[in-house]
Amino acid sequence: MLAAVYQLRRGSPRRRGTASQNVLAPDFTLNTIDGKPLRLSDYRGKVALLDFWATWCDPCREETPHFVELQKKYGDRGLQIIGVSMDDGPEPVRTFYQQFQMNYPVVMGTAATGEAYGGVLGLPIAFLIDRDGRILSKHMGATDASVFENEIRNLLSP
Repeated sequence: MLAAVYQLRRGSPRRRGTASQNVLAPDFTLNTIDGKPLRLSDYRGKVALLDFWATWCDPCREETPHFVELQKKYGDRGLQIIGVSMDDGPEPVRTFYQQFQMNYPVVMGTAATGEAYGGVLGLPIAFLIDRDGRILSKHMGATDASVFENEIRNLLSP
């Protein structure tokens, strides 16, 4: 059971100036909860927030409404949030998606995808990716929405 591997671990976010700064985000093609393929590199030119999460993760549940608001507020300026669910299957994710009125795509993550991003040892983990496809920040554990909003605003500024 994939979900059993992931335990919540709160940590301090890694921000600019870390080893992960400016590395190209590993590309992937994963199926959305509707079964359609989504390729990360198709979002080059946009600022992307890649959120690894699960329906059973309480901090993830707390962050989701903030991500919905950020997508509403900044989507037309070039933000694209992409959820990477680490649940065992799409059924609980579809229910969660409707319940939280999510307005951004959610793909079903795999252990290999988690490993490509340095291992998913706890949830949530979010990566902010610039328009060129480079990871600019990594946030482990629950992160205040204002932190994401400030970083997004900076990346969307001309």
